[in-house]
Amino acid sequence: MSGAEFPIVGVIGAGQLARMMIAPAIALGVNLKLFAASSEDSAALSAEHVVGNFLNPDEVLAFAKTCDVITFEHELIPNSVIKVLEQNQVVVRPSSSAFIYSQNKAQMRKILQENNLPVPNWDLYSGDKDPRIPFPLIAKSISGGYDGRGVWVVADESELRELLKIQPTLLLEEKLNFTSEIAVMVARSPHGQAATWPPTLTVQRDGICIQTITPAPDISDTLKISAQEIALKIADLIGLVGVMAIELFVVGDRLVINELAARPHNSGHWSIEGSVTSQFEQHLRAILDLPLGDTSMRADFAVMGNVLGGAKTNMYRPYLHLFARTPYLKVHQYRKEVKAGRKVGHVTAIGNNLATLQSEVSHAVDYMNGVVDE
Repeated sequence: MSGAEFPIVGVIGAGQLARMMIAPAIALGVNLKLFAASSEDSAALSAEHVVGNFLNPDEVLAFAKTCDVITFEHELIPNSVIKVLEQNQVVVRPSSSAFIYSQNKAQMRKILQENNLPVPNWDLYSGDKDPRIPFPLIAKSISGGYDGRGVWVVADESELRELLKIQPTLLLEEKLNFTSEIAVMVARSPHGQAATWPPTLTVQRDGICIQTITPAPDISDTLKISAQEIALKIADLIGLVGVMAIELFVVGDRLVINELAARPHNSGHWSIEGSVTSQFEQHLRAILDLPLGDTSMRADFAVMGNVLGGAKTNMYRPYLHLFARTPYLKVHQYRKEVKAGRKVGHVTAIGNNLATLQSEVSHAVDYMNGVVDE
């Protein structure tokens, strides 16, 4: 990278997370270049891109050599392909050694447990022994699961053995009686500067996040601070560079780590309007080793609602009603084909009255997907 030139950031993936990196990249003068599966991908509709197969190391390496730094918007690229880039002196952030904990749930559980971080009781199961975790339990795919996919509630051993026909090895975890789910976004740069945002309540339905509230209400300041301390410790432990989401269960007066995602994340979308520095700008700052931005909130509360595909397919016409009703509402369209249950956009509102914000965001989501028509 020449000191007189703005860098080229290559992003593996061109979905909505890459799409939301475009605006802060433009503001910073950073050149964003995407490795897309299709020119119809969400971000590829609006940014320079190359179409290729992220499973093919030669194609990914050829793309990477045209960029100054490589980062990711999904975990689907094999870790072995990331290592090929590193072996060819490509700057990859986060590195393969950090990103693996976002890709492999067994390795993630192992390193967290070894470092005395709060995790559920867990075990690996291949059918060669009696399960150590009592029923009912949670079974997970070791890699590849998201939005409720690759996660099963298992009542007994017969159900567990049926799952082995789909997945030869499963991660088993105790079924927790949790009060709520929260997430903490954390950012870390190569020279070790780190910052977190306030913990976010994530509201789930059928394994999919439908709404977030920041800061998370109804949990103590002690737990909020503890959640941020856990996030900072994990970021340092794995040598994170970029942003990461740490999903946690609130179980009474304690926290239990659920998942890690070493990339921008749905639980941080509120930060575009709700924080001085969004997760997307912060990710660019971190991977370019720029000083990190201020993560303070712009209002007392930020509420974000995911728009899932429903009866309506026209996502533009609802603006006439929604913007007249709620002028401060912010809408983000991903320009994806509308399919039932698919995340096609999100809406955000910030302010000081939480009940009003929740009501307006819920109405906007319901109006956009056709649940209500007024």
